[in-house]
Amino acid sequence: MTDLRSLPLTLLDGSTTTFGDVAGATPVLVVNVASRCGLTPQYAGLEKLAEDYAGRFTVLGAPCNQFGAQEPGTNEEIATFCSTTYGVTFPMTDKLDVNGGARHPLFDVLTEVADASGHSGDVRWNFEKWLVGTDGAVIARFAPATEPLDPAVLAAVDAAVA
Repeated sequence: MTDLRSLPLTLLDGSTTTFGDVAGATPVLVVNVASRCGLTPQYAGLEKLAEDYAGRFTVLGAPCNQFGAQEPGTNEEIATFCSTTYGVTFPMTDKLDVNGGARHPLFDVLTEVADASGHSGDVRWNFEKWLVGTDGAVIARFAPATEPLDPAVLAAVDAAVA
């Protein structure tokens, strides 16, 4: 199994890092995001999670244009939209593929894990979520329509930061 913490990432600003450097010593909620999706308002809940658990937990957005071409912008346009529309302060990767032959290695690992309904494999839509523990193990997967402040997400995050 691939060590998630060592995986290289490029952030929206073009800087390169690793998953572990982004996470620090905190659990991480990885979310594939899009700016023109019906689920885009989830950015508000993701930012609230990032603020409420600051220093103990990290949200990592991963913009993707593979679902209905709902993330067509450049990295700069994505960053501007997220910060001005939803006040997003959490880190975000550059736009990447979450499915198919060009899938980012991060999603190779994440998609192996099933959600509560038993779905594993390809990402189904924008705003699918994965909770990753401080050891790099995937703790939970949540369906796209599951809101960031859903009790199941909050319970999983609380257990991960305890």
